[in-house]
Amino acid sequence: MKDTLYLVIPCYNEEEVLHETAKRLIEKINTMIKNNIISDESKILFVNDGSKDKTWSIIKELHSENNIFSGINLSRNRGHQNALLAGLMTAKEFADMTISLDADLQDDVNVIDKFVEQYYQGSDVVYGVRCSRDTDTFFKRTTALAFYKLMSSLGVDMVYNHADYRLMSKRALEGLNKFREVNLFLRGMVPLVGYKYSIVEYERHERFAGESKYPLKKMIAFALDGITSLSIKPIRIITGIGFTIFFISILTLIYSIIINFIGNAVTGWTSLTISIWMLGGIQLLCLGVIGEYIGKIYNETKQRPRFIISDRLIENKIKDV
Repeated sequence: MKDTLYLVIPCYNEEEVLHETAKRLIEKINTMIKNNIISDESKILFVNDGSKDKTWSIIKELHSENNIFSGINLSRNRGHQNALLAGLMTAKEFADMTISLDADLQDDVNVIDKFVEQYYQGSDVVYGVRCSRDTDTFFKRTTALAFYKLMSSLGVDMVYNHADYRLMSKRALEGLNKFREVNLFLRGMVPLVGYKYSIVEYERHERFAGESKYPLKKMIAFALDGITSLSIKPIRIITGIGFTIFFISILTLIYSIIINFIGNAVTGWTSLTISIWMLGGIQLLCLGVIGEYIGKIYNETKQRPRFIISDRLIENKIKDV
């Protein structure tokens, strides 16, 4: 008997696209079941992340029509990463493998077969990697490239041009479940799990309908979360800046003493003002970076739940570990 696959799809205000998403996914799942690629207990799991529209009503409707559609409803909006983790940890109880993808149909569902093929060849994690960014604007392409290079320079192990379109085996999900942090950045956390991995390239499509749930403000916040959750190099950079400024100040002190002794001391308002503003700006920047880390520590020590599930629509047998 073939292994059970769960497709995990986080949803936030996706009423415009959900019916089409369900249609395309069920066609793919049924074809794979018919071709004996996956078990007939495989499911499509929608995660409603506190949507304000009819997303949860549509999920319940889909489930009532065909129990291949499952769903969980979070008690409130928790953000994409928490919603995705909620779906993965729920699916872990039932599935041998999961594939996470977005509800907007930008991730190419036609490569799901390739993901599963890599799984059967021994990969515990299969990353979906965009083969090009032709559909992105120049600004988005440039900022994405800068982000990946920055993360790499900070020592974060990430797969270039990979978002959250990935397959994870049950074993990999068990490993991910041992990471207890509240500040989630799954793109950086999954590689830390280890195990054998492979890559499947695909073309990312235009969004089928609706608006992007990741405007510039959220993208910047997401990037900051990734940096401060996975790297302490910014703190070390601050330390380096501090030592550099201290060294320069010693040289300046020696220079001032020499100038004073030879009688050429001149009061310079310009240099004094520049020094004050420069040092003040550096201090504020350093305090801000340190504050980000302190805020992360504050959230972690409270140990609040990363998500709370208020409703579950799942009909399946729990898999033996």
